[in-house]
Amino acid sequence: MKTLEQRLNEIGKALGKDIDALNANAEEFDYQKQRKQYDVLANADVSQLQRQTRQKRIETLHGQSELNPHWTFNSLVEDAPDVSEAISIARSFIGAHQDPNWRNSSAHMMLFYGDYGRGKSHIAGAIAHQLINQFETTVLYRQLQTLLEMRFFSYDYQADDKAAQQFREINKQLHHVDLLILDEVCVNETVLKKSAQSWLGNLLRQRAANNKNCILISNHNLAELEKALGRYCFESIKEYETYRVRFQGPSRRKSVSNGQAESSNQQKNQYRPNEI
Repeated sequence: MKTLEQRLNEIGKALGKDIDALNANAEEFDYQKQRKQYDVLANADVSQLQRQTRQKRIETLHGQSELNPHWTFNSLVEDAPDVSEAISIARSFIGAHQDPNWRNSSAHMMLFYGDYGRGKSHIAGAIAHQLINQFETTVLYRQLQTLLEMRFFSYDYQADDKAAQQFREINKQLHHVDLLILDEVCVNETVLKKSAQSWLGNLLRQRAANNKNCILISNHNLAELEKALGRYCFESIKEYETYRVRFQGPSRRKSVSNGQAESSNQQKNQYRPNEI
């Protein structure tokens, strides 16, 4: 019975090939060398696939966070001492995430409070974007008043808008995301209702127990915030390692009016609704 090599030689001769010369000039097969080359190519393919997969995860996390995509450090205007201090604290907070012991030791909370339009939400969003990009941190940004309204409407059991189901799903996220950002805390509220105080206080305590971090943003000063949240809810904040950042100075937002009295464009002889 002919061997495989003999059969190949016969085929080569039938095709007019000089098999002896080919065999004489053929390089000796180096298995280890070939294996290394294949390993390099395979690892490059795996690395590329991992980068693509990670990028998709990051894009998904950004989409689920409800963050404003323009809230980044690159778009911040560092033109005042309070903003510079806030950015410094923010970068330290982000850098600390590289230490697993810091992440797992306790829950951490940043309190951003002060005047309107000073960039509190912007810096909070910049922190969140950076954490998603570096550590694939799960983030949820919400205005507190919106959550309270959803919670209120979820009790309407006769409604067919699925408000109760939507609130249950969001409430689950509120408990489990790595970083929860609550904006406009107690806006236009002297004191939260007792039921809202209990709900928010329980949420913060459960997150603290599970070492989940928070950022609270408010236009109140700390004394007003304590009164607005109520004692039980404010005590929940003390369960965290807390970093307080005060924002001062005039608003960065553009003025709608020019500050001067403007005459009406409506002339006396023009038509006026409901006028006889």
